[in-house]
Amino acid sequence: MVQRFPHVLAALSLSIALVPAPAQEVPAPARDANPIAEPAHHSVHDSVEANGTTLRYTLSLADYPIRNDKGETTAHFTAFSYVLDAEDGETRPITFAFNGGPGSSSIWLHMGLLGPRRVAVPPDAENAGAPPYPLLANGDTLLTHTDLVFVDPVGTGYSHAVGAAKNEDFWGVDEDVDSVARFLREWLTQNDRWAARKYVLGESYGGIRGALLARSLKDNSASVALNGVIFISPAFDIQFVDGREDDLTYVTALPSYAATAHYHHALRQTPADRDPWLEQVREFAAGPYLRALFAGQALSSEERASVAAKLSDYTGLSAEYWGRANLRVSASRFRKELLRSRGLVLGRLDMRYRGSETDSVGDTPKSDPMMAGLDSAYVASFQHYVFDAFGEDLPERPYHFSGIGVYGKWKRSAAGRQAFSGWLDTMPALAAAMRDNPELRVFCANGWFDVATTVFASEYNLSRPGIDPSRVTFRRYEAGHMMYVHEPSLHRLGADLRAFYEAGEQPSAAK
Repeated sequence: MVQRFPHVLAALSLSIALVPAPAQEVPAPARDANPIAEPAHHSVHDSVEANGTTLRYTLSLADYPIRNDKGETTAHFTAFSYVLDAEDGETRPITFAFNGGPGSSSIWLHMGLLGPRRVAVPPDAENAGAPPYPLLANGDTLLTHTDLVFVDPVGTGYSHAVGAAKNEDFWGVDEDVDSVARFLREWLTQNDRWAARKYVLGESYGGIRGALLARSLKDNSASVALNGVIFISPAFDIQFVDGREDDLTYVTALPSYAATAHYHHALRQTPADRDPWLEQVREFAAGPYLRALFAGQALSSEERASVAAKLSDYTGLSAEYWGRANLRVSASRFRKELLRSRGLVLGRLDMRYRGSETDSVGDTPKSDPMMAGLDSAYVASFQHYVFDAFGEDLPERPYHFSGIGVYGKWKRSAAGRQAFSGWLDTMPALAAAMRDNPELRVFCANGWFDVATTVFASEYNLSRPGIDPSRVTFRRYEAGHMMYVHEPSLHRLGADLRAFYEAGEQPSAAK
């Protein structure tokens, strides 16, 4: 397996380059940069205890060739699939799960929420430290209700371009959705699962991918009608993602600021009953705060002082600080400022996490304490888990947990490449998918302490025109972006998802 020894390859390449070529040598014919190997397929059998039941399943690691409209193979999607050994194998629900990024593999959902084994990390937002990391049976695995396929888009995981194609050919809003849709259809065909109920589940940027997929799959000539779309901490509309200088971004972030200040005991007066108080914050954000921002320079000094004082009450930051920020405090500044007096900064994806930095007077944090505390545990545990399962049958190419260079090369949608195009907004696509498929249901999970994709932003987006509220289930959790790292939230999310699948099996949801 030569790719596991890159220094040997480098030395070999150098030595070959130093050998003079024969005088009469005929140039070798050009070859594809990524030769197309035969698709591989390996399976193992295993079992796990979940909810008092022994689940016996087949875990497969397989390549699925993706072809363009000319019939040329352009990529191999390499997927981990869990299929329960069950009598209703052809019609049992199947869920295609992916993380976001863009440029992330699916290990977070695989090893944190959905699969039959999960990484155990401290539930109280502490750093997971150094190995060993416990790998536990996951009693909340969704394998109880659905088979699982973990999708690694091209350039992540083991998935890669082949032939004349390059990985970056697939790095864009449209290109990504098209290739993942082709993979889904290929998987359904190869595994004879077209008769099954079908779900997609996306986290973070997976919200954008999931919403666009719901429309794309239904529009395509090889139509796939989904039974459900599940969103975990979704990005729907880039307007609301942390870092955008937009008034609605500040408005939708305010309830998360308040929940975080409450969690860290940073309020001057901590309300005894948090949830009704957070509802007051939400009403203030959507009312007086939004009107104040919209007023701009026309806002009177008295109104400005009143709003700043209320913002201070809700967030723990001083009214003076809010005033100097023109009533607009970005998420990165909030993360730096809230616990500045304690010498601490907060995580971006989960503001329960705290860390220290050498620069205690800086304007914004230099890193995210959450990812620093979790990524090593997930990477090490995944590598150990898949090697135990497949050993020497694993591909020789490395597994890319995050696609190298993907984010910086991601192309905007073709509809958004004109000079005056705005943010990427996927809600019209989701609304169209729900209109065209009256059986399509939506589940959305958000964590209170996530400031990248906030609770209020998801709530706002899923209440927009065209989204049928009777088919939307919305849940909030006492954690952040990856709420499943908080064990109580993991158990609650697992129960909520099982209820969502069970509701889809009821006669009222059938045609």
